[in-house]
Amino acid sequence: QVQLVESGGGLVQAGGSLRLSCAASGSIFSINAMGWYRQVPGKQRELVATITSTGRTNYADSVKDRFTISRANAKNTVYLQMNSLKPEDTAVYYCNADVITTTMFAYGYWGQGTQVTVSS
Repeated sequence: QVQLVESGGGLVQAGGSLRLSCAASGSIFSINAMGWYRQVPGKQRELVATITSTGRTNYADSVKDRFTISRANAKNTVYLQMNSLKPEDTAVYYCNADVITTTMFAYGYWGQGTQVTVSS
């Protein structure tokens, strides 16, 4: 079994910053891409940012130049630094990891989600 545990969400005023963390644990052999997605009620979950095991990043246009994704491979942890937050960034943020388990099973795991609320 593999678990992803997110932390760092909360309430912040527009223009403020938050840093999300997501730690993967369990029967992990290796992790390929890791990423952050977000979802608001009534809408589909959308990509925010991804990062490969070699550090290549990809961002949604709406967060480019404001958000930075990074990872600590030795800790199986991914981070999302969010600056210049806007009310439209309000959502539940989910962590995702493409894991190869110790039994050589490949699967995409999700965290439980963390709420980010940006007030105007």
